Amino acid sequence: MSSATAEVQQHPLGVYFKVWVLLFVLSAFSYMVDYMQLQGLLRWGLVLLFMFLKAGFIIAIFMHMAWERLALVTAILVPPMCLLVFIAIMGVESEYTWISRMFHFLGGVAPELNLPVHH
Repeated sequence: MSSATAEVQQHPLGVYFKVWVLLFVLSAFSYMVDYMQLQGLLRWGLVLLFMFLKAGFIIAIFMHMAWERLALVTAILVPPMCLLVFIAIMGVESEYTWISRMFHFLGGVAPELNLPVHH
């Protein structure tokens, strides 16, 4: 393929600079979660939100996914999304397993639930 027929796609540098600044802003928000000493689900929800936003911008702009074909984007993004679904399912299953073990090993009563276990 000669250089005359090869398509070279140029993206404006302004997009990269804007995303770069946005990544710094999102990182500042992430550090503010620690500075404000947020705790519990709010803390981890915000940390994960900022993490996913930063990762999304990096993938979309710096890895050029925003300009790729839908098939390629789908092939790259669907497997990690499936893994996240499987991790969530395992998390739900682990709660069930933990409660079942408490019933079994505590000999009939789970103190935090106050439920009798019938053998």
